[in-house]
Amino acid sequence: MEKLKSVVPKALKRLITESRTDDLSSTCSSLLDFFLLLPQFHQIVRDLTDPETALCRKNKDAALESKLKGNECFAKGDYPKALNLYSQAVRIAPLDADDMDKNLVATLYVNRASVLHKMGLLEECLRDCNRALVIYPSYAKAWYRRGKANASLENYEDAVRDLNVSKNIEMSLGGKRQIESELKLLLNKFKGTSRSLDKANENNPAFLNEPHQIKLQCVSTPTKGRGMASLTGIPQASLIHIEEPYAAVILKHCRDTHCHFCLNELPADTVPCSSCSIPLYCSQQCQIQAGGQKLGKSLKNYGINETFSGDLEKYIADITLSKVSGSNIECIAEHRHECQGVHWPAILPPEIVLAGRVLVKSIQQQRHYKDVSNLMGTLDLSHNYLLLPPENKLEFHIYSIILLYCLQHSHGSEFPINGVTVSQIVILLSQIKVNSMAIVRMKFLDVYGPLTQSGKFSPAWNALTSNVEQVRVGQAIYSAGSLFNHSCQPNIHAYFLSRTLYIRSTVFVAAGYPLELSYGPQVGQWDCKDRQQFLEDQYSFRCQCSGCSKMNLSDLVLNAFRCVKPNCFGVVLDSCVAMYEKKKINHLLGFPPACSLEPHMQVDKLKNDDISKVARHVFEKISHTHQIEPGYCLNCGSYHDLEASRATVNEAGIYIKRLHNAIVSNEVRSNNLSDAVRSLDLLKSKLHAYNKKIAEVEDNLAQAFCMVGELQAAMDHCKASIEILEKLYDPNHIVIGNELVKLSSIQLSLGECTAKESINRVGAIFSRYYGSHADIIFPYLQSLQREASKLPQ
Repeated sequence: MEKLKSVVPKALKRLITESRTDDLSSTCSSLLDFFLLLPQFHQIVRDLTDPETALCRKNKDAALESKLKGNECFAKGDYPKALNLYSQAVRIAPLDADDMDKNLVATLYVNRASVLHKMGLLEECLRDCNRALVIYPSYAKAWYRRGKANASLENYEDAVRDLNVSKNIEMSLGGKRQIESELKLLLNKFKGTSRSLDKANENNPAFLNEPHQIKLQCVSTPTKGRGMASLTGIPQASLIHIEEPYAAVILKHCRDTHCHFCLNELPADTVPCSSCSIPLYCSQQCQIQAGGQKLGKSLKNYGINETFSGDLEKYIADITLSKVSGSNIECIAEHRHECQGVHWPAILPPEIVLAGRVLVKSIQQQRHYKDVSNLMGTLDLSHNYLLLPPENKLEFHIYSIILLYCLQHSHGSEFPINGVTVSQIVILLSQIKVNSMAIVRMKFLDVYGPLTQSGKFSPAWNALTSNVEQVRVGQAIYSAGSLFNHSCQPNIHAYFLSRTLYIRSTVFVAAGYPLELSYGPQVGQWDCKDRQQFLEDQYSFRCQCSGCSKMNLSDLVLNAFRCVKPNCFGVVLDSCVAMYEKKKINHLLGFPPACSLEPHMQVDKLKNDDISKVARHVFEKISHTHQIEPGYCLNCGSYHDLEASRATVNEAGIYIKRLHNAIVSNEVRSNNLSDAVRSLDLLKSKLHAYNKKIAEVEDNLAQAFCMVGELQAAMDHCKASIEILEKLYDPNHIVIGNELVKLSSIQLSLGECTAKESINRVGAIFSRYYGSHADIIFPYLQSLQREASKLPQ
């Protein structure tokens, strides 16, 4: 990319960076003509489309080498390393390769099953045995390993069947005798009952199907263009939308840890793509849905030649005949067109890979409907090409031409190479920039988890005091979901189960009013200037939501200093925050316009009173915007020396950073705590009482005191942090729910009856945001509720 950017002539580069939508065809044609004469460009295309240079090709020799190393580790008892080596071998082994007259992939699955059995991962072991038997039904070792796993799981009936099949097809006399010995032991345990598993044994979690009857419509708003609204009033916590992505892509940093289709964390028994060595899946179901070949398909006959009884023959068929459904028009092979050369997702940005998948699916769908005239298919998304930074315009032009050539290599004339087609891809990329959604997973950064391995709550010194982080694992385009607009004070919440988008209302929304979710930081998390900068950089628009156009308590206090007068509760702003608040002065939240489009977000009297407490001077001098000046208290007008206060805050930050490092390394000492407590007092002397930095330090201290077993102090600091955050966010915001998990775990460890109240609040908040899915996303919630029920009334 950088090489191509550097050789574009300055005059052409200027035309591109200054281009508008109506002259895109011209600038795209000019750059295309330039690249056609450039050897470097053609080399890049060859690298991306030549199978001889493919990074993702299967490699039998490399697979055999990994298998041999895995065998050595297994013999030494180094099971984790053996597991990794066998998984790597499965990933790169050709599906039709043989190893000593056995199918290599089937052998590797059995070897990995043996490791999984040793590690106690019995259900994973069963799944690998099943995969081996789908490929190679007459593999006696696979039946034997399956029988041993079923026996360990007390599935005695299935275990007996497995070992009987293994005994009948085992060729060696010694092997038959060993299996007969195992059968005798099993028959003594088998009493006619069995705890059978699903024969498919794949990772298909059954999510709750909560009904949703909300009828949505696309509407136009004065400041945001198209958006979504409801035809009827929507109660709080209602599930209003469910949707599968039009196209999705896993992000690079998650490619070895998460399934490339459903984006869930990978289990120990990963399933690789059947045609290349890059994608990994959590199950064969996901592998097939992504467009891969079914196991056992187009392989030579490895069938069973023995004759079995009718019942046993049916049992064998249930195991060895793959019942995983194939892909359909909604699940087009997402990566097959990317495996021609160096594997596009390995080197191209996710937005470009996502654009390629959107285009391929669009072509496939239009071919299905006998119409391929429009590359954009059924997508009708907005874009902000005119607002793109000049650098992005140039990159989009270059990537669009590269992508077009790559797609033409796999789909021929359906992607004609000309300026018009390139311009369509440029617009698609700008649509993806504005409309794509980050698929996230919850990561629990627990210093000590709330549950022990036995499923019981941890002892007092292991109370949970860590944070919940949203981790981006994928990027997707949703045909309808991408139409929901942004607000820094949203009234709906988006979350994901697998790659499915769920949208739920978090407050009551009146009929016809816009339904808006948060694209990033919300009010309470970042201040206005940082939120607006982020949204402009990421999505190329300037936010005009209620949180950014009207004064609110959070933006005033989030990073504010305190007044120098001891009895004054006013805020003192720095120059950046003051500048943004001046812009809001004519939209004070205390005086919402009568025709407001967001009545559910109008600030009530209590919140107005909160603003008055910290900025009374502004209310009294409403016509004098110069009253919002950096360094002056908005309550009484007193001057505060911000430079001196910043120096004090920076000095305190040194000891707070040391405490944080001690927490991370699990080496909290008394001097870390005493220094941090003194630093907190320094911060309180300079920063406003609602400043978020104070809340963060209170939270760190809660965590540190919990680690050293001083739970009463931990609880006090945790409560202090929550009191501040309740001012920055709504008291029923999901952030408060996460903090209450910390508080309630400490209260439970102390045997405090107040834990019940905290846990009830947690349940109510999580239900508000996740409804019936709360227990799936927060698995510790039920454990907290069980422990609370044990407390005395």
